[in-house]
Amino acid sequence: MSTERGIRRRSAARGPLGAVAVLLAGGAGVLAVWPGGLGREAPVRITDGTSASLYRELSEAAEDGPGWLGGLFELATEGTLVALGLLLLWVGWRGWRGGRAKDPRLVGAALTGVGTVVAYAVSEALKLVVDEERPCRALAGIDPVAECPPPGDWSFPSNHATLAAALAVGLALTLPRLAAVTLPLAGAAALLRVLVGVHYPHDVLAGALLGAACAGAAVLAYPTCGPRPEGARGTAPPASGREVPPPATTHPQSARFAQGHPLAGTAGGPEQDPPGKP
Repeated sequence: MSTERGIRRRSAARGPLGAVAVLLAGGAGVLAVWPGGLGREAPVRITDGTSASLYRELSEAAEDGPGWLGGLFELATEGTLVALGLLLLWVGWRGWRGGRAKDPRLVGAALTGVGTVVAYAVSEALKLVVDEERPCRALAGIDPVAECPPPGDWSFPSNHATLAAALAVGLALTLPRLAAVTLPLAGAAALLRVLVGVHYPHDVLAGALLGAACAGAAVLAYPTCGPRPEGARGTAPPASGREVPPPATTHPQSARFAQGHPLAGTAGGPEQDPPGKP
């Protein structure tokens, strides 16, 4: 019974309802950290608050490091995206090698790619709506370890965090055992964007929520995507793990010979003595 309940809960989490729930949750999270800017002509400049204070602490900690640390952080930021992209290709390739067009790994990799592209497009659209200035330009006394992007390259949300979270969550839903690798990579990508000084913490949080919602909804919308729970794969094999041989059958000619042989017993009765035996 517990296995059946687990299967039903898993089935309920996948499909259109699960996808809609993930999109609503992600949208609510993005709205919760929304910095404003809609309907304003001037760019949004965040100079105080929790996000600005946390940005100062993290960026100043990175500034105190050696000069080569900034280049290493930037390289690591791009490296996380490359690693996640290669994992996506590997999962898709493994599914393609399975020989089935609807292999869950192949379908999950394709849907993760679609969700990632959609998330990136939405992120770019939000940048044009919000017009949030980069913290390395809005805050005084900040010397980021990375080069500050030019004016007009807005900060909210973070494209890097959006892409990383979309790839990580999509892969984790397709092959859950990859979550131990993909989710920390996405978290590192988001944190590094703050450490190098080009994003506020709320920028990367919004990007992560957006990417996770888009890719998660894309994968969950396809009910058979990802590994199926035990008990949903058809008839279970025998407990011994060996195939059960079919019941032995007697050839009709052999049966007739046995019935007519003097040493054979009658069907359903005791064995008869041979003729002439007292």
